[in-house]
Amino acid sequence: MQPTKPRIGFDRFIRLEWATKALEVRNGLAEIAELEAILGEAHSGLAAKKKTRTILNRLWLEPRDDIELFAQRAAEFFNSEREIPPVVLTWGMAIVTYPFFARVIEIVGRLTSLQSECSSAEVHRRMEEVYGEREGTRRMTNMVLQSLADWGIIARHNKGKQIALKEPIYLEGSQVISWIVEACVYTSGRSLSIAAIDYNPLLFPFRLGGSLSYILSGSDALELRVDSAGNQIVTIRD
Repeated sequence: MQPTKPRIGFDRFIRLEWATKALEVRNGLAEIAELEAILGEAHSGLAAKKKTRTILNRLWLEPRDDIELFAQRAAEFFNSEREIPPVVLTWGMAIVTYPFFARVIEIVGRLTSLQSECSSAEVHRRMEEVYGEREGTRRMTNMVLQSLADWGIIARHNKGKQIALKEPIYLEGSQVISWIVEACVYTSGRSLSIAAIDYNPLLFPFRLGGSLSYILSGSDALELRVDSAGNQIVTIRD
């Protein structure tokens, strides 16, 4: 992958069921007609359905050229390690495809790092500092939060005003760890300290476990280095 990420808006609520079905279509485990039927039942208008389908295309069916191989490796995981929750794969694809989605994730991860909860208002305020105080910023942020709730990552209380983390997803022993770390490095746009990866806000729903240095050393896509301060870091392999 090359670190060139367009500022594409994640402007629709995406159910995990829809994203998983799109992944099944990519892998030949379902027909496109099945996905169309699900989306048709969920959307009252053709325009809304088309916009949702566009996001699913970018996630799984027609990813950008620079992340096509990344998507393909995720699809192979889906076939070979069926115990991997589909949300892990869709999460990784979403943060590398949609910078807006990734920024919401990062903010939620930071705000919930101490007490496992935060207010929606604080998330909106932080997003507006980056993207401006526009109605579109608020609406798209809500779409991401609504999607995360459907994916089982967060719970929304008090009419959506309060966000609380749900149980973490444990990935220890899975080959998908290197892949999800690669997604984090790519999204961050820089090398990351291996010692700090477990606490990276982009990965807040997951518990990686095991020796990350050993796990990541087996990845063909990642390279381990030592920086000038003697810290072990991980970067995308050239």
